[in-house]
Amino acid sequence: MKKIGLIWLAAGAFLSSVGMSFIWPLTSVYLHNDLGISLTMIGIVLFFNSLASVIGSYVGGALFDRFNPARLIRYGILGALLSFILLVFFHGWPAFGILLFLNGLSAGWNSTLVYAMGTNVDSKDSRRVFTILYFVQNMGVVIGTSLVGFVYDAGITYLFMIAIFLYLIFLLIAWTKYSSSGANATKPLNSDEKNKGKAVVPKPNLIVLFTLFISLMIIWTMYQQWDSNLSVYMTDLGIPLSRYSLLWTLNAFLIMVMQLIIIWLSRYYENYIVQIIFGLIFVTISFVTLVFAHDYGYFVVAMILLTIGEATAIPTIPALVNNLAPLGTKGLYQGLVNSWSSAGRAIGPLIGGIIIEKQSYTFLFEIATLALAIVVILVVISWLLNRKKITMY
Repeated sequence: MKKIGLIWLAAGAFLSSVGMSFIWPLTSVYLHNDLGISLTMIGIVLFFNSLASVIGSYVGGALFDRFNPARLIRYGILGALLSFILLVFFHGWPAFGILLFLNGLSAGWNSTLVYAMGTNVDSKDSRRVFTILYFVQNMGVVIGTSLVGFVYDAGITYLFMIAIFLYLIFLLIAWTKYSSSGANATKPLNSDEKNKGKAVVPKPNLIVLFTLFISLMIIWTMYQQWDSNLSVYMTDLGIPLSRYSLLWTLNAFLIMVMQLIIIWLSRYYENYIVQIIFGLIFVTISFVTLVFAHDYGYFVVAMILLTIGEATAIPTIPALVNNLAPLGTKGLYQGLVNSWSSAGRAIGPLIGGIIIEKQSYTFLFEIATLALAIVVILVVISWLLNRKKITMY
């Protein structure tokens, strides 16, 4: 059976990433500065946007195992197109907030389906597949966020129109190149194939899988502090906002460099769990550095450590999940990867804000260090206790 080409899957991931990068960087600025919406209400809007992504991820992943994946992703692209088309005409309040929910649904849906379809690229090592997908998504974020400032000055509707154009190209690729992707895309499911969707996952596999899911939620909860609270902390220390923005340029550059190295290493070295643990340790150490951060140099070091950990662990987790999930459940579990990640992104700013208000930034970094250290320990223990019993697929 013909399989989808990685180049077309990566192209779709890239286009989707650029398009969605036109939304999240400007949401807070646009709602607060242009529409006069309170920061509390903006937090609620962003929470429901992330919640929508959780729902879209889970439902898209579950349906992947039972229906035509190529058709499903077309529905997701059409959903994204609809949200951007409506935003061209209705970007006041509360229409913007409502449409952001629809946008979040399609974002979670499409991201999960791209990764789930990556499980069917059997011409390359799965770690390499997911690393490439993560790489192109980050490249899309770099390009998208770098364009936002320039296009936004000309008018917000231009951003939505560019996103529409990108998703039309994505739809064309999905229509012509994804037609035979997925295990069940070329013919209706017979009774045996339907039963695959009800495959029983061995208990040792489940223990490791849900340890990874909980780990993802905690990682992204703490990672979101960089997005939501670090800018305020750094400016309170007298560090210009421009230097905070420069850290994200460094992050994007290092992610691309690290992933090129990992893609090269994947040809000669295969040990998913070691790579994940290595990455988690670096993420943990990055927050240790933040505990002592009082000048810009510390933040640079912390960002370098965070990025090395992120680029090493985050794309490897879905690759290991793919190997632990039986045929017929791979889409579901890739959906859970995105759902738990989105859950962490949703609650991260809220939890961080509460801790800072009740205690301090330093206490937040200490809590993050402790939580991430526990994650490392849990992943190591769950793997050591189950590695001889798990089944790889």
